[in-house]
Amino acid sequence: MKSPYNLLFSLIILSLFSCNTTSSDALPRIAIAGLGIESSTFSPAQTTEEAFHAQQGMEIMAHYPFLKPESRNRLRAKWFPALRGKSLPGGIVTRNAYESLMKKMLDQLKKNLPYDGLFFDIHGAMSVVGLDDPEGDMITRIREVVGKETLISTSMDLHGNVSKRLAHQSDLITCYRMAPHEDAIISKQRALENLLNRLENGKGKPPYKAWIAVPILLPGEKTSTRIEPGKSLYAKVPEAEAKAGIIDAAIWMGYPWADEPRNHGVVMVTGDDHKAVVENAEHLAQYYWKVRNEFVFVAPTTSFQESMALALKSKNKPFIISDMGDNPTAGGAGDVTWTLKEILNIPVFQSTTGPELIYASIPGPDFITKALEAGEGAVVTGSVGAMEDDRYSGPIVLTAKILAIRKGDVHAAVEVVAQVGSVKVIVTQKRKPYHYEKDFTQLGLKPRNTDILVVKIGYLVPELYDMRGGWTMALTPGGVDQNLQRLEYRRINRPMFPLDREFPDLDLSAQLIPTSDRTLKK
Repeated sequence: MKSPYNLLFSLIILSLFSCNTTSSDALPRIAIAGLGIESSTFSPAQTTEEAFHAQQGMEIMAHYPFLKPESRNRLRAKWFPALRGKSLPGGIVTRNAYESLMKKMLDQLKKNLPYDGLFFDIHGAMSVVGLDDPEGDMITRIREVVGKETLISTSMDLHGNVSKRLAHQSDLITCYRMAPHEDAIISKQRALENLLNRLENGKGKPPYKAWIAVPILLPGEKTSTRIEPGKSLYAKVPEAEAKAGIIDAAIWMGYPWADEPRNHGVVMVTGDDHKAVVENAEHLAQYYWKVRNEFVFVAPTTSFQESMALALKSKNKPFIISDMGDNPTAGGAGDVTWTLKEILNIPVFQSTTGPELIYASIPGPDFITKALEAGEGAVVTGSVGAMEDDRYSGPIVLTAKILAIRKGDVHAAVEVVAQVGSVKVIVTQKRKPYHYEKDFTQLGLKPRNTDILVVKIGYLVPELYDMRGGWTMALTPGGVDQNLQRLEYRRINRPMFPLDREFPDLDLSAQLIPTSDRTLKK
């Protein structure tokens, strides 16, 4: 006779075996698809298909650490990744690029029908030639393939835009809760697990989706959650999510560098309890509106000239200057030469004995070609910058000593460190943002020890932020000008804060968006 312990052990093993042999057929079928980019319509640059580095099939899974082989989430479903493409922020996407990528995505989705769910991984600030709402168009076309019954969970950047069409076709929707976006992967995981949970518990599409347009449009560098009021505003989001009857809550700041009607703040709350969904959405929207005048830049912000004066006086290394107007991580062309020209004209930098300044970076294919021919140690003359955006300053003819050459970067392709006086200019074949210490050290540079570090960026990502000895954000010109008053908006909804100050008919009551299998009224 078996002991009670042996009998219990046998029953557990039998149970596990039974589950494993029957669950495979019962697992939900989930597709993955999405395109992501921030696109400035105030930049003359355009984004082509190659910039998205689009992947198809199972190689997409590597982008999601919460879907590693044998991970709990991986084993909860059968996965059918279709197409995922993410581009560095840039100019408006060409229509040919968008249509080509969409055809590939839809063709892949058609191969493995039907689906129980779809993880829709986007940014939310893509602009496409001839389209006002690319993400809304994308999800509508996906719906035409996968059908109305498929549960779609959308993951977004908080600087994205949520049109009513996108809200309607998304059954579940969420966005980041931190700026800088240190919680990006956490947010994507939340979107995916919300989808899995709704499929497993059989509840399916949430019956209530509250959507509120908030007429606020702020530059990204005023929306940091490191400081108030963003810190307290976003702290209210998980509090709302934790309420009974709510699945998710989210606040989008919107994207200010595209001139489209959908560009504005949005609050959304989804769930099963009508009262809880509506009340919490309205509470978040009202608080968002209440603190609108408290948003400020996350660092001292001034002219470039004043920023440089502060940097030269500072005894703390490195003093970092954000060259904000042409920030390629917000949608700038990344090749505006205005700031670099100003630096090279400052007498103190014209001798090799002057303060060390690293400038990151400027594209210059002509200069790169000549540097590759001449090699390290040579003095090279070639043109850099202003190939896409020459509105503020033309190309610079750079005569410089080549200190380092590095090939094979996924964004830059080729990087060259070129020294002019005491300035070390990072010249790239293709534009690249410089966010991490290794971006510099792998080129033989020591950013922690340099006197001044000038980067085409807005608010500093964590590594640079922790490295800074001092920091200012310079109001430089470019396609993502932080002074929104200088932008020529023609198509956004008005009034819009902070461009306008009078809001006579402001209504922050929740609009209930129908489920995706019902008709959205215009």
